[in-house]
Amino acid sequence: MKKVYCTVLSLMVPFLGFAKSDEEKKAAKADTIVVTEAKDEEEAKGAFAFSGYLDSYYMANFNKPASRSNLGARGTARVFDRKSGQFSLGLVQAKVAYTNAKSEAVVDLTFGPNADYGNYGNLLSPLDGTKTSTALAIKQAYFTYKFTDKFSMTAGQFGTHIGYEVIDAPANFNYSLSNLFNNGPFYHAGLKATYAFSDRASLMVGVVNNVDALGDNNRAKGIISQLYFKPVENWNVYLNYIGSNEANTDTLGKQPEGLYQVFDLTTSFQITEKFLLGLNAAYGSQKGDYQGYGGPVDTESWGGVAVYANTAITDNFGIGARYEYFNNDNGVRGLLTAAGLGTSVNSVTLTGNISLADGHILVKPEFRLDAYPKVNGATELQQFEDSDGEFTKNSQTTFGLAFIYKF
Repeated sequence: MKKVYCTVLSLMVPFLGFAKSDEEKKAAKADTIVVTEAKDEEEAKGAFAFSGYLDSYYMANFNKPASRSNLGARGTARVFDRKSGQFSLGLVQAKVAYTNAKSEAVVDLTFGPNADYGNYGNLLSPLDGTKTSTALAIKQAYFTYKFTDKFSMTAGQFGTHIGYEVIDAPANFNYSLSNLFNNGPFYHAGLKATYAFSDRASLMVGVVNNVDALGDNNRAKGIISQLYFKPVENWNVYLNYIGSNEANTDTLGKQPEGLYQVFDLTTSFQITEKFLLGLNAAYGSQKGDYQGYGGPVDTESWGGVAVYANTAITDNFGIGARYEYFNNDNGVRGLLTAAGLGTSVNSVTLTGNISLADGHILVKPEFRLDAYPKVNGATELQQFEDSDGEFTKNSQTTFGLAFIYKF
């Protein structure tokens, strides 16, 4: 009845002598203009946001390697959780973002050991031009301009679009990172454009320098792209690509022939409020030199797949599992045997996620097993080190705790 009454009353208002005069209409219009201008001015001012995190970990290695290292014979078995039998600092992040209605600017700085590992192509140290500096590492520094609600462009250095996992420890359910992450790009410097067809589909295309470096090692430019779509509610699909020539220029400054490309599928489905399934699959190929490290004369491939399953047991505790198979039998990526030959690995990771202090503190107990094919020959070195400092193990099991504070 209230709704009907209000409608009838509104129709009667002009006939009851409450009609506004011209002066009142002008005043109301002026008030509307002032309010609109104030709102536009407020949006133009924008807002700052400051966030970040810090993480540390303790990892026990059941092989008890003499070097207390989880890296294996070639130093590529792990990405960030490299040390065992000791408390270790991971990464400290400080991120500032400024946004208004039409633009966004992000400065994302990192510090600590993992800052060096994740930004190895950023030669920032004033003391040694061959190394980065843990005093400062630029993880991201970019700005975005929104031409319309659907079309925007981003310029600067930004994290890669490829892969399921990211550098930021709070964003991943598992603490240790996958081999797909380790052998794929970390970041890019360049220009990219994104067009949103709807809230369920968008396309990104960009031009970047060579992979994982602030500067470019040659005159060729890489092409990146990402097609995003949401087939149904709670199911996100990303089809990613990068293609470039990563060969260093020769002594005459000419560009040798080269190819580096990755096709990547990343998808996640929130099946219920508490259970999520994820998948990451990648296929890459390479021909010629890769940033001075050499490469195959003919095109050789590599690839892998990782499956994720996470479930929330309570509001403050969850369990996640990851299975990954990564194949580098052709030897074109970093996953190699002690003799520098190609190999493959099966990895199983079980991670708990304990949330404290209203989600600001994350404690992650984690078990991980990495199993490599056994290298034939009694005198051949295996992938992992034993307590005597000899490489006699073709598998590695670790168990540890990660401690993360995010703000």
